[in-house]
Amino acid sequence: MNTSIALNLREAAAPLAPASRPRIADDKAMLRAAAEIARDLHKPRPGIFWGDMLASAALGYGALAATILAPSTALALLAGAVAVLALYRALLFIHEISHLKHSDLPGFRLAWNALVGVPLMVPSFMYEGVHNLHHNRTRYGTVEDPEYLPLALMKPWSLPLFVVVSALAPIGLLLRYAVLSPLSLVIPPLRRIVRERYSGLVINPAFRRRATEGAERTRWLMQEIAASVWAIALIGLTVAGVLPLKAFLIFLGVISVVTVLNQIRTLVAHLWENEGEAMSVTAQYLDSVNVPPPGLLPGLWAPVGLRYHALHHLLPSVPYHNLGQAHCRLTAMLEPDSPYHKASFKGLPGLVTRLARSTMGVRD
Repeated sequence: MNTSIALNLREAAAPLAPASRPRIADDKAMLRAAAEIARDLHKPRPGIFWGDMLASAALGYGALAATILAPSTALALLAGAVAVLALYRALLFIHEISHLKHSDLPGFRLAWNALVGVPLMVPSFMYEGVHNLHHNRTRYGTVEDPEYLPLALMKPWSLPLFVVVSALAPIGLLLRYAVLSPLSLVIPPLRRIVRERYSGLVINPAFRRRATEGAERTRWLMQEIAASVWAIALIGLTVAGVLPLKAFLIFLGVISVVTVLNQIRTLVAHLWENEGEAMSVTAQYLDSVNVPPPGLLPGLWAPVGLRYHALHHLLPSVPYHNLGQAHCRLTAMLEPDSPYHKASFKGLPGLVTRLARSTMGVRD
């Protein structure tokens, strides 16, 4: 959600001279190859989607219960780590939902919201209708992109602040749904503020969400009401002593760590080097990041296909379980000097180091 701190981050930008970043033209061979190899990869496989999401959610909630009931600190930390990783994976299906043709997976969005989105206070309306703007060819990297900040051009202190502020997300979500949602129903000016500024998973503080209509508006309201009832119930049951304070705080703590992990992933999902001008598709690809095998850890911190984030920007409609195959096909098809290979990196430490060096004016 937008915060005043995020606004300060944008004000911390220190743009490079325009002449230092020449415009990148589209590589037609790469784009044509990507379209060709993906023709049979666009169909989601229901068994994989349902099995993966349900297993992740079940493991996550089971580990969360084990964390709360653990007889020792060591076991609580171990169970907590499992809960974070499993719920993080389950939560990131919100990204797939924003790209799905829902007739291919009937009921999946509803089930995900009931099992994951509402309990974790991140229903899918907070991403649907927002994330697609990030993939808009003329919006990416501009001030109209809800998911972009020129982080590489900002001050060094902006990066740790960008991550630390995400730890407060559970408190912000509780306030959003337990307080602001009910009040906004009876205070129209507040409703507009809530809709524009606190109804999307965005990092660009200048973004204002537009009103929705029809079925989308109905879906939004139903999800928001469910999340509001859940948030109020959590607070009410805790205050009444029905839900132990320890369990409530552990639940919020797990969500906080999940959010921080996702913020770190966001930090390295792009190179964040665009100053605000429109970019070619190839330039957008090269500003994004793949972390392909043989590394194993990216499967934990960038699950559900997000280790192929750059490839996803070339083929946004290819479901997560087919991105690995698409990457292998393109790697084998394209020449060694193709721009495609330039978006692949080894892992998290190198990407964080690169970004930190960029904020200090050091260019690789």
